[in-house]
Amino acid sequence: MDEVMVDIELQTGDDQNHDYQQQQQTTARRKQEPIIFGKADHHVTLKFEDVAYKIRLGGGGVLIKNQVEEKTILKGVSGVVRPGEMLAMLGPSGSGKTTLLNALGGRLGTGQFTGKITFNDQKFTNSMKRNIGFVTQEEAFYPHLTVTETLVFSALLRLSNRLKKEEKMAHVDAVIAQLHLKKCENTIIGDQFLKGVSGGERKRVGIGQEMLINPSILFLDEPTSGLDSTTAQRIVSTLWELANGGGRTIVMTIHQPSSRLFYLFHKVLLLSEGNLVYFGKGSDAMSYFSRIGYVPLIATNPADFLLDLANGILPDASEDHPRFVKHALVVAFKNNLAENLRAVVQVTENDFHNKSEEKKRFGRWSTTWWQQFTVLLRRGVKEKRHETFSGIQFAEVLGVALLSGLLWWQTDGSNVQDKVGLLFSIVSFWGFYPLYRSIFTFPQERAMLEKDRLSGMYKLSSYFMARTVGDMPMELVLPTIFVTIVYWMAGLKPTVPNFFGTLLATLLCVMVSSGLGLALGAMVMDQKSASTLGSILVLLFILAGGYYVQHVPRFISWIKYVSFIQYTYKLLLNSQFKSQDTYPCGSGKTCLVVDFPSVKVVGLENPAMSVVVLMTMVVGYRVIAYIALMRI
Repeated sequence: MDEVMVDIELQTGDDQNHDYQQQQQTTARRKQEPIIFGKADHHVTLKFEDVAYKIRLGGGGVLIKNQVEEKTILKGVSGVVRPGEMLAMLGPSGSGKTTLLNALGGRLGTGQFTGKITFNDQKFTNSMKRNIGFVTQEEAFYPHLTVTETLVFSALLRLSNRLKKEEKMAHVDAVIAQLHLKKCENTIIGDQFLKGVSGGERKRVGIGQEMLINPSILFLDEPTSGLDSTTAQRIVSTLWELANGGGRTIVMTIHQPSSRLFYLFHKVLLLSEGNLVYFGKGSDAMSYFSRIGYVPLIATNPADFLLDLANGILPDASEDHPRFVKHALVVAFKNNLAENLRAVVQVTENDFHNKSEEKKRFGRWSTTWWQQFTVLLRRGVKEKRHETFSGIQFAEVLGVALLSGLLWWQTDGSNVQDKVGLLFSIVSFWGFYPLYRSIFTFPQERAMLEKDRLSGMYKLSSYFMARTVGDMPMELVLPTIFVTIVYWMAGLKPTVPNFFGTLLATLLCVMVSSGLGLALGAMVMDQKSASTLGSILVLLFILAGGYYVQHVPRFISWIKYVSFIQYTYKLLLNSQFKSQDTYPCGSGKTCLVVDFPSVKVVGLENPAMSVVVLMTMVVGYRVIAYIALMRI
């Protein structure tokens, strides 16, 4: 690889010298390559014909309606990329490069799409995405996982069951070696708040994740963006090797490549405001524009020259309006290149293997549901271990527990008001606290979930169950510690059944609260909006819980029936009081606890129904969260 890099440094724009250096690069490659960096499993020819895409803008809200505008992003773009070729899509910002890349990779959002995209003359299907590599511009990673851990979990999820675990680890080692990640293999990925690998290393990790499956076609969105020229050169050189030596089809968008990078591209596509103004060999681009009358006055980077033209800027800096220049480029393309390109695109490919065999290969998942669940569970625990075992959370819960215990220290058994107040404070705290921990789960992981799901890495159900099970231990440990401290400090009934009745009621409350947080986070997917909505709902449930308001108007009394606070409060009351219990209510008089105002409104009868309702909420809120996640 070092010899390859030296050859690339000496490369010039001369076509003959370029071809010679490519031959030298291929010769200099290591004789014994890792298997995944050899030939691709099968070759794929990508064709796209008359691709157009429109979106609707405006519309406004419920009260204010704005005029709906239709914007055309792509305007009849065509092209073909064959095995062993690397296509670079160039154009100014907003020209439609990323939209075209997303269209080719089957990742377009809502909008009106027309045209034809085929892989070996077959239409794209959702099952194909598990065998196609796609590297986004801003790759999403778990910041606390190391480079090796990131690649290992991807290998365990994406590589076939036909491979043994040792073989999958060999693939990871091969990726690390080939992409020069050895020196940072044990470094965490990091993010904007956590120092980790460099930008270039981060890009290579993203490429490595896709290369693990040995894709026949690889899409990349600006893989050199934000990198220095040396790092960009290394990444593009590696991609050139994967295409030229492995027979892969590689398509990338790139903003402003250097001249050295430009001459590595087998083909170049140039867009201007969604219009195709050039498609052909990279080495022929300058001669084509010279033939139609656009010649640079001085030696210049071909990519800079093409981008100037796409922006409507002429080499002689004349005063021609950019709109006229762009129109002239589109007309020139239609007159000189469009017909030949259309003929090439419409040629039927005959190198596809067995269509039924290929369909079967694309159609199956790489791993079983249980394997996905166990790997995702391990990955989630590793990523969340810094939160799960956070000293801050222990300190928060411990502090509230000790403060509550001191405030209600050894409460007199006859003081029903204080005991009821303690029980309601427990349900209020554990109605809020778990919700705020879980409400951010899916909004924070949305980017990772979208990335993995678009790659067809695992089923949504396996992810959801792994996420739920992984969070469960800490959700139950903290309230158990809290109840254990408060219960004995406050002097509640010192019997085992009463203690466990209080504990189990609190744990049910925690599971319902966390489920509600998951559901709100999954439905809203915005942290601020979800937390605001969660605060309002829980506050409403607390007010309707039977402690603060004893006489709720009939027209709004239905709220108490959906309040998990009320059902938990009822179970906590049952854990400390029986219907025949009494308390001193005056000079020499006793009253039934069941008639105490804060107890009477809720009652002590039929606690089993409260358990059933809370268990239904535990499951129901999580089902809602799962259904909401199906949108991704």
